[in-house]
Amino acid sequence: MAPNRGPGNKDLYIHEIDRTQEYNEFIQKLSAFHEKRGTPFEPEPRLPTMHGHVNVDLLKLYKAVIEKGGYDELNKVQKAWGGLAAELGMHHTDSKGIGQLSFQLKQDFYRYLAAYWIQDHHGREPPPKEILEQQSCASKLGPVLTRTVENFKLSSGRSGVETPSRDERTAESTPVSGGRASGRLREAPPQRVPFQPETGPSRQPRQASHHATPTAPSTTHNSNPHVNHHLPQHHNPNNPLHLIQAQQAALRGASSNFTPTNPETASRLGEPYEPRPPIIVPLRPANTPSNNPVEFAKRQRQLRAAVGIQDAQGALRQAIPGINFEGPNIYMRCLQALRSGIPSEQSFALNHLVKISFERGDKYKFESFLGLAEGLIEKALEVGSLFYDIEWQISYYGDSENTDIAVLDGLNGTSDILERIAKLSPKPVLDHMQSAEFSDRLLRITEAVLTLRNMVILVENAIYMADVYPLKDLLCIILHLPNLEMLVELKHFALDTAEQLTPWLTLDSEDPLYRTLLSQLDSTDRGTILTSLRAISRISMNLEATNKMQNVPTTVLQNIMNWLLLNDEELMDACLDFLYQYTAVVPNVESLLKAVNMEHVVPHLVRLLAHGAKRVKEDRILEPERKAPASEEVAPLPVDLQERLTNTDEPQRCYQWLQSLFEEDSESHITQIAIWQAYQSSFGALAGGSRNMLSAADFIRNVSHVFVNARAQIIRRQRPDQSDLFIIEGIRARLLPIHPDSKEEYTPCRWMVPKGPYLKKCNQFFLGGETMWHHVLTAHLGVPMGEGNKFEDTDVNAACVWENCSKYASPTQMKLSALARHIKTHFPTSQKRANSEGSESTAKRQRRAYVTPAKTMSLTWEQTIVTRDERNPKLEQAAGIPLSAVLVLRNIARNVVKTESEEQLLKEHELGGEGGGWNEKLFRPVMPRLFEVMTENKAMADYITSLLQLVQDD
Repeated sequence: MAPNRGPGNKDLYIHEIDRTQEYNEFIQKLSAFHEKRGTPFEPEPRLPTMHGHVNVDLLKLYKAVIEKGGYDELNKVQKAWGGLAAELGMHHTDSKGIGQLSFQLKQDFYRYLAAYWIQDHHGREPPPKEILEQQSCASKLGPVLTRTVENFKLSSGRSGVETPSRDERTAESTPVSGGRASGRLREAPPQRVPFQPETGPSRQPRQASHHATPTAPSTTHNSNPHVNHHLPQHHNPNNPLHLIQAQQAALRGASSNFTPTNPETASRLGEPYEPRPPIIVPLRPANTPSNNPVEFAKRQRQLRAAVGIQDAQGALRQAIPGINFEGPNIYMRCLQALRSGIPSEQSFALNHLVKISFERGDKYKFESFLGLAEGLIEKALEVGSLFYDIEWQISYYGDSENTDIAVLDGLNGTSDILERIAKLSPKPVLDHMQSAEFSDRLLRITEAVLTLRNMVILVENAIYMADVYPLKDLLCIILHLPNLEMLVELKHFALDTAEQLTPWLTLDSEDPLYRTLLSQLDSTDRGTILTSLRAISRISMNLEATNKMQNVPTTVLQNIMNWLLLNDEELMDACLDFLYQYTAVVPNVESLLKAVNMEHVVPHLVRLLAHGAKRVKEDRILEPERKAPASEEVAPLPVDLQERLTNTDEPQRCYQWLQSLFEEDSESHITQIAIWQAYQSSFGALAGGSRNMLSAADFIRNVSHVFVNARAQIIRRQRPDQSDLFIIEGIRARLLPIHPDSKEEYTPCRWMVPKGPYLKKCNQFFLGGETMWHHVLTAHLGVPMGEGNKFEDTDVNAACVWENCSKYASPTQMKLSALARHIKTHFPTSQKRANSEGSESTAKRQRRAYVTPAKTMSLTWEQTIVTRDERNPKLEQAAGIPLSAVLVLRNIARNVVKTESEEQLLKEHELGGEGGGWNEKLFRPVMPRLFEVMTENKAMADYITSLLQLVQDD
């Protein structure tokens, strides 16, 4: 069976949090922002997806919304948040789940990122939290970027008192019968309050003007505190909620607890009035013909029956439909309208069935609505009358003697449906010009097929429809319609339906649907070829039966091999799936050997093993780098530097001495006494001479001038028996001195010389191999230098006592040139550099001598597309085109040895031909490449190994 793939043959990216440094800093900024704003904050909100709950990466969400234009722009586009969720790796299988997921994603951005987005991206002050975070993101209160207290009051006040117009009402997602909304609960109607007019005069009396309390908002004193607590002017003006409540209260109008703004000017006639308590009077309803017509009609019938008069009018009276009856739901209404045969009713039904099957396909099942599948098929069969002179009908009586070409067998399927279609004569139909009636009929037929296609995507519906034989006949009829542009969409819907059905069908080589799908592979339409290949490859995929795929035409096999050469991944994937199923059967491999040149096909399949591969290089650390501890010992100054610095004045002498023997290291230090003593040992003999000498304090001070990060410190004693330690932090002694100008390292002489009873290294430093060579010949071997500073090539009896050298361990008679050639192997190579290079570029090339580099090993391999194992996410498995290619090769290697062509080839070899069978002939030229893929591609190694075992066993 072909390898499992995700929807659309694409791997699904699952959303996860990338906990990078940028993400951590972003979450910290958000936390600080919400803490200062006084709003709750959840750094990792959870959302439900088809793969379980996932934690939202707020940084990815923030960047994605900004790329889409911002929060307000996303809200203007329908289903934009659902598409954004899919891009971020949050998926769901049904429309209800997608709606819930997109709403929660939008709500998370609104609560935790909207205010930060306004301040961070636009540089504006976000609206107060009372009109932003504390409000619902679903309320239509205007865009958040331009939301202010004033426009928020207007929008919230309007929504509370006005009835929206017809154009402003939100459309219901699903049509219903009876005018009720089934997608959401009805909103409560606004509260109606009786109007109570103000009884006070419209203007104040002149004599009361100086007694009246001003009503301006700036008033701070009032003589009646019991009244003022109702006034909106006394609320906190900085709290937008109080402003909103006051505005809404003003818009609602008068109420029973309303207190006039200025009670001093109101009429006092009603103050002493107290209403009388209600008087309870016992009442009994009386039956009258107006309030109880049923009772009086019953009495009249009883009187007529008593006198023997038949109630003819009552016998003929019929119930009025729609009275006290809500009617069927939208699903039953669509079903009955579809079966009614009335064009207008069918248009209504099919229009809504397409919408329902698309939006609620996860719950809309054929088994719950008996007759729906048959009604849709019968409607789709009307396509025959549009293009042929035939009216297709379905018979469920199983009459095998029926000779009517238009009657289809609904119980067992019509086995000769293709022969019947071949006998039909098409009508003369213009492709780009049809009548209105023709277009309307074709539209209804297309909607019926589209409904079938949407519903069979659900597995339960596909299993149900696999046993409905008229559907197979319908697919054959549609796919054999004339090649007209108006029918392209209809045929694609039919192919999509077949792709969902074939995993639950067992089709032999004579089955009409199987032959129909094979005929579609001769098309020039890429979509038709792709869907047909998938439908054929998935036959019996979910059943125990084997998909034998017999009688595939030679032209189809040749076309598939040609399509493999195209740079079309989706088409290559479909072709490889087809070949995987096809080569699993031995007779098919025999047919393949006769139809195409397999010696060209196998190398191309081997090339596909590296499809989409990339070279990955990784350095594996065998031993980590090591840092030598700092030492108090300072290397001796080379002879040439000693002579040069002796003739240099201070402080340049100190600067160059420090640069030659020390280097910066923030983790090391050296004692002040050790560095001063080393300096004294080099130049102490100059004290009292013509050259001035630095004092100890000036010398320590100059260290900080040469090395910027070096500083003198004191380490206080920890115990009474210890003394304070004076150090210079940030430098350490070099292992090898360097030249202060060229920054080249000196090399020590490793010639072993006797010092007392032991042999010790010479350890004199020389710059370059040439000076070292002259030193060894003259100082250690005693070879005299001739004219022109050249040595005479004479016979010498000498040994090489260089450290750890065993070439000439004992004295040997040889030419001086032979000994010199050997000794030069111990010297460093010349490091001449151009004069144009400055000291800065040379210093950058200097390595840290006290650090032993890490031992690493570079690994390079080939990586193709992989997928994670659900049971073990750390395990990577091969996937995609390389996996399909190796599975096809493995089928060929396994089954080609069982064919008749294998026996014929072996007989030819016995008569004098080359040895080996088809495996030897096909795979021997590509064996090096197979071994290379096995060693470099970890995910493909197991599959290549099994392939090589099949080839080598043969």
